[in-house]
Order: sequence, then structure tokens, then C-alpha cells
Amino acid sequence: VQLQASGGGLVQPGGSLRLSCAASGNIASIDRMGWWRQAPGKLRELVAVMGNGGSTNYADLVKGRFTISRDNAKNTAYLQMNSLKPEDTAVYYCNAVTRDPWGGEYDYWGQGTLVTVSS
Repeated sequence: VQLQASGGGLVQPGGSLRLSCAASGNIASIDRMGWWRQAPGKLRELVAVMGNGGSTNYADLVKGRFTISRDNAKNTAYLQMNSLKPEDTAVYYCNAVTRDPWGGEYDYWGQGTLVTVSS
């Protein structure tokens, strides 16, 4: 599985951005897709994840502001980010988890895309 992330940039506090993650390769093996982020000097943290059935999970810090979605026809996941705060500044990474017939799970990562929230 290959992941191509895009959509980062500079935005003012209170603004919005939408990140995209296009998946290619063995798409059928993908169990869930999500977004993680890593701020300078901090560990990478989960932002949002969506399973194949549409279930979602969000970090408490982004609930009500961020929305994850997937367009299966385009093999693309999105992260709509609204009401952005300076503390949302980070490199955002797209993630896909595949599952083999024996239950084994494997992580795939896209390249990071930088989101900077600043006035």
C-alpha cells in the first residue's frame, strides 16, 4: 500500500484546511485509515481514524473540530480541520492499517504534510 498525503499549509487561527490521502496498491487489504500528527519535540499522536464500516474515533483535542471521511471510489481519505488553533501546528501523517487472512496487521505511512496555524 502506498499513501500520498496533501493539503497542508499555513492558515490563521480559526481557519480551515482539508488534508487528503490517496491510497494505491493492495487497497482491498486496508482495514482502517487514519491521521496522526507530530509537533516539534513531541511524540506522534493519533488524530482520527475510520474503519471500513464507517466507525470513527477522534482524539479528545480535536473532537467537534475535525472530521475524517473516506471516498472509497477514489481510494482517498480526508481530514477536514475547522476552527484551527496554534496548538494544531504539526506534521500530519496519513496511516493505513492492513489485515491479512490470519489476523496480522501492518502499518503503512504516507509522507508528512505540514500544517502551520499562525497569525
